[in-house]
Amino acid sequence: MEPRDAIRVVIADDQAMVRAGLRMVLESEADMRVVGEAGDGVDAVAVARRTAPDIVLMDIQMPRMDGLAATTELLSRPSPPKVIVLTTFDSDDNLYAALRAGVSGFLLKVSPPEQLVDGVRVVAAGEALLDPAVTTRVIASFAGRRDPVPPPRLGLLTPRELEVLGLLARGHSNAEIARTLFVGEATVKTHVARVLMKLHLRDRAQAVVFAYEAGVVRPGASG
Repeated sequence: MEPRDAIRVVIADDQAMVRAGLRMVLESEADMRVVGEAGDGVDAVAVARRTAPDIVLMDIQMPRMDGLAATTELLSRPSPPKVIVLTTFDSDDNLYAALRAGVSGFLLKVSPPEQLVDGVRVVAAGEALLDPAVTTRVIASFAGRRDPVPPPRLGLLTPRELEVLGLLARGHSNAEIARTLFVGEATVKTHVARVLMKLHLRDRAQAVVFAYEAGVVRPGASG
């Protein structure tokens, strides 16, 4: 029997052995259940609609419909699942495009089992899973671009909320932001929630994209 609070996961990858390995890791955890698998993007959308998972582990390179298109399709519907991209870091463009599409995080296909499990729990709890290596890649993708034009809604943020957004965009956790600003983690959570609300962003992953596109932080800047 499945615990009522079990995290329901769909695995979408075109390699059967990868899916089998991920399933084995996840189903060894008492609070996780794999409720479906898909070998391509079309099936990923269909399986997710049928099973209503909390999390979809989504490969990018898949036949019929790639993971980016499947993610966009899933996230366009009411009450969508959260999507974690499975990546080999072979394409910076894919990482940035995935963030733009609204994914909640990234996991390396070669990540150790404990990192996979922790990542699923983090995203299921409503946080974004932004590995520092991924954040670095996203930052690098902005190198050489024209100076961004800050959108009007950026003016809705207080100076402290701008600070929080900048630190968040550099990949800092709530605990790290709290230490940097000499405040409590609860205060940071409140600031993050207000930033997301004021900027009409779904989660921290979208906030990273917004911060770089708006020029709140810039490639090569310290922090």
